[in-house]
Amino acid sequence: MRPEGITWTPSESAGDEPRPPAELRRILALFRPYAGRLGVVGLLVAASAVVSVVTPFLLRAVLDTAIPQGRTGLLSLLALGMIAAAVVNSVFNVLQTLISTTVGQRVMHDLRTAVYTHLQRMSLAFFTRTRTGEVQSRIANDIGGMQSTVTSTATSLVSNLTSVVATVVAMVALDWRLTVVSLLLLPLFVWISRRVGSERKRITTERQKQLALMSTAVQESLSVSGILLGRTMGRSDSLSREFTEQSDELADLQIRSSMAGRWRMSTIGIVMAAMPAAIYWAAGLASTEGAPIVSIGTLVAFVSLQQGLFRPTVSLLSTGVDVQTSLALFQRIFEYLDLPIEIAEPAEPVSVRREDIRGDVTFEGVQFAYHPEQDRPTLAGIDLKIPAGSSLAVVGETGSGKTTLSYLVPRLYDVTAGRVTIDGTDVRELSFATLAEATGVVSQETYLFHASIADNLRFAKPDATDAELVAAAEAAQIHQVIAGLPDGYDTVVGERGYRFSGGEKQRLAIARTVLRNPPVLILDEATSALDNQTERAVQQAIDALAEGRTTITIAHRLSTVRGADQIAVLDAGRVAELGTHEELLALGGRYAALLRREQPAKDTRPGATSPRAGRPSGRLTAQAAIGRSL
Repeated sequence: MRPEGITWTPSESAGDEPRPPAELRRILALFRPYAGRLGVVGLLVAASAVVSVVTPFLLRAVLDTAIPQGRTGLLSLLALGMIAAAVVNSVFNVLQTLISTTVGQRVMHDLRTAVYTHLQRMSLAFFTRTRTGEVQSRIANDIGGMQSTVTSTATSLVSNLTSVVATVVAMVALDWRLTVVSLLLLPLFVWISRRVGSERKRITTERQKQLALMSTAVQESLSVSGILLGRTMGRSDSLSREFTEQSDELADLQIRSSMAGRWRMSTIGIVMAAMPAAIYWAAGLASTEGAPIVSIGTLVAFVSLQQGLFRPTVSLLSTGVDVQTSLALFQRIFEYLDLPIEIAEPAEPVSVRREDIRGDVTFEGVQFAYHPEQDRPTLAGIDLKIPAGSSLAVVGETGSGKTTLSYLVPRLYDVTAGRVTIDGTDVRELSFATLAEATGVVSQETYLFHASIADNLRFAKPDATDAELVAAAEAAQIHQVIAGLPDGYDTVVGERGYRFSGGEKQRLAIARTVLRNPPVLILDEATSALDNQTERAVQQAIDALAEGRTTITIAHRLSTVRGADQIAVLDAGRVAELGTHEELLALGGRYAALLRREQPAKDTRPGATSPRAGRPSGRLTAQAAIGRSL
């Protein structure tokens, strides 16, 4: 059940406000575990750069010495040296690409798992206020968009920087005057690239937000529920038009992102390509007593180096642009990683073995509010004691806080005042594993994975045997249905279990909880949306599951809770009445009014009640079913 009054999503707030720039140190820290491999890449890059600048010097020797002097032996050695340099350089490039790509993919893996693990620790409140498509987009689109940057940027940065430095040193060694001419415009190029990077970063932020919107639209409208709603409401065409508009806007953003600064970067390329002509022109004009200031071999070698400088310089400038662009993606990822954990496991959690959990549940002065600034808390002054093995039914008007109350026991939410205890221990002190062992929830909205029946059941107990699956299904009164299917327990349930009816899905969920075998059972309006015949079948399964357990039932239909040991009537987040069915009926208060509203034509005198629910005689209980299978 979605809590009321929560509408904030990360994409709606954080996306519209300027975020602080991502810290480069934090980004570099992602590569720290792979420092050794990156060190090897650095050595390969340095060696490759040295080998690359050797070739122009060999070329100068060919033009100035070997050919003019007719030294064929020296010419052969120089030619072989140039070929060897090309081969060695290619081998180094392949090795550094392999290592850097491996490191990049491991960093992306670390990011994906870090985000997923962090989100697994977020409270239920986070997911009620955040769209699923937004979460999926952060993991898929944002991290996926960083692939080229993460896998190649580090290597490209080191490689190009090393190449530039080595080439400039070699150019200075050949002729410092020509080097000065070649580098005059470099500061202008750096300034242009930074402007382009800032522009692309802004567009990338908009593009990722649009991708998140599209992911949300696809996730919501192309699910089974979305298709059913769209078809039955006649909105299929309008949904297609809305998606088309979103896709068109995304296409425009992609074009803007690709073309941002493209002309300015092309200008840099044109200028860099024209530099050899400028070098030849400058060398031709400069002469000493009619003779060139540099030899032909030196001039050709220098131009070769200058052309070699062009590629890493442009690549280095482009890498700077890519880094600035990727900052927008890193910011979105870090935004999720920085989300505070609202419900955290204590530093020294209390762990209790399953067999030692009795199931005494107590609410002591409990208060809860979804927001600190809430005018009126959702729950206030709740004091309840539920002895082990007994049952409590919680009833009341819609919005009175029934579901919220039950979700405090498994710590899906944390109280804002007071405490909830299991066997006298505050649930906030228990380990998450103990809480999972102690509590089980069967809700109205049953969720089944798109997998086989057996896989769905084993989600509760991965090591469950086939006999245990059958015993749990029998306890939930669903085994005969499963046995009648062609593939039996290997039948794939379909998206969200839509191959099964509502009652069958509920009984599968009950069977899954039977396997979990929790001492404390929470039933959140598990039969409110079912027809009478299906409700009876599901109720019988619930009765078998509830036998011998501490049971908290959130009831919509009061006929299902008459046999509860206690019935708590909530009104505006407070316990207005507490007692048995007969006691509350005799009181003639809110409970009696609710009952009259539900069954106005039936006799509601104390002696006219049905037998106590939840304790049928002669029925196979969950424990007995599991025990028989063992």
